[in-house]
Amino acid sequence: MEPSVAEFYTGKSILVTGGTGFLGKVLVEKLLRSCSGISKIYLLLRQKKGLSSEERLKELCNNKCFENLKAKQPSVFSKLRLISGDILIDELGLSDDDRQELQKNCNIIFHSAACVRFDQRLKDAVNLNTTGTLRMLKLAETMENLEAFVHLSTAYCRCELDVLEEKLYPAMHKPERIMDIVQWMDDKTLNYLEPILIASEPNTYSYTKAITENLVAEYQTKFPIAIGRPSIVTSAWKEPLPGWVDNMNGPTGILIGSGKGVIRTMHCEASYQADAIPVDIVVNGCILIGYVTALKRSPVMRIYNITLSGVQTITWREVIELGKKWINVYPFTVALWYPGGTIKSYWWWHQICLIFTHLLPAYFVDALLFLLGKKTFMINAQKRISHGLSVLQYYTTKEWHFRNTNFLSLQKRISEEDNKIFYTDVSNLDRQEYLKDYVLGARQFVCKEDPANLPRARKLNTIRYVVDIVTKILFVGLFLWFLYSRFSAIASFIGSTDDAFRSWLEGKASTSAAIEL
Repeated sequence: MEPSVAEFYTGKSILVTGGTGFLGKVLVEKLLRSCSGISKIYLLLRQKKGLSSEERLKELCNNKCFENLKAKQPSVFSKLRLISGDILIDELGLSDDDRQELQKNCNIIFHSAACVRFDQRLKDAVNLNTTGTLRMLKLAETMENLEAFVHLSTAYCRCELDVLEEKLYPAMHKPERIMDIVQWMDDKTLNYLEPILIASEPNTYSYTKAITENLVAEYQTKFPIAIGRPSIVTSAWKEPLPGWVDNMNGPTGILIGSGKGVIRTMHCEASYQADAIPVDIVVNGCILIGYVTALKRSPVMRIYNITLSGVQTITWREVIELGKKWINVYPFTVALWYPGGTIKSYWWWHQICLIFTHLLPAYFVDALLFLLGKKTFMINAQKRISHGLSVLQYYTTKEWHFRNTNFLSLQKRISEEDNKIFYTDVSNLDRQEYLKDYVLGARQFVCKEDPANLPRARKLNTIRYVVDIVTKILFVGLFLWFLYSRFSAIASFIGSTDDAFRSWLEGKASTSAAIEL
């Protein structure tokens, strides 16, 4: 008889990297809440943005996603143990005491720290995603009681494939060589070579994730390893709070941008399937992957595609339509314009709309601000938005197919009771309710808007709607007046030309008659 998930994690010491990230926060909260017998959770934290490691840990514990846990189980926070370190520094910058404690006590590693920016320079992406992972693997190799190393990759690690299976694919280049190249090569030469090196992938993120998987596989005979590949990670379905999200990455940025009337057009193939997975499903999947990997102790690394494939099917058109519906029911208080715009299948049509609905209004707003002596911002904001949309459109204009048999099998490895606690089945996810909670979550947790101000937000949204309709009527009226005035001028010109021509003909006729006489 295998132990339950909570029983397995009882007495275990766990190391989490990326614990202050979106996924990391939910992972830490879930482990503390549902695996109360855990001995310790080590959090590898570095100084960042002027905050010390200790200040970042305090900030983490005060996050909204820990509110319920704080109210019901305040004592569990004593299980968090700060490890000052940085995956960008040799040997992780660990003190001797911290290193020895991890080597002696750590049982499970969840490595989720990564650079999620798609437009990061190759050198920076390699240093964080690949070399940083190598440092973690070297530390894991020295641990005396390590039972499982769970590495978080992405389902978009091999974008050139028609179907991504749950297996390791040969790297385009040996990861060791790429790590070596970015160390000694000058930036100018590396920038020139970057498009050639990552030619099979759309960006440095997916490229470094792909080669890092091969690096991880080199250690599979030394300790039990598994790789989780989530697709697009979106807001929480149920836990820690329905709709909880704390960043503007990917779909969340599009949702907020369109909801505030800033994004009016997007290049997207509406009929293609959208594969996005709630963050709590990914976290439960990771916990189960660690559980299964430790119990099996297989010398062969297993890969899990944490995706919707074969369980839920939803197109981009459905996502956009549902998003529009709930944004108008729960609008933002502060917005530039009434939510609107559409998705475009044709790139050229999207580019035309981009000029008229994004760039020209931005120049108009900044011109007014300049004349009023205010600080301009719209042009720069629109440039960032356009850049973000251009990065994302690769993923919205291609059909994606994933095999996820290993991930779906996790449900069969645990009891019915554990499946209720560490749920990974999304077949009963109500997309209407989920998108509603997503909008409310983005509104409250990202934009910091109080739910109590919804009545005011709805009034403002009604005003924006009226202004939008009036503006469109005026625009159409001006356009028709312009056409009418142009055509009138042309008709008048043709009429005057015709009269002159007739007069000329009459004059010629008179002259001819006079000559004949």
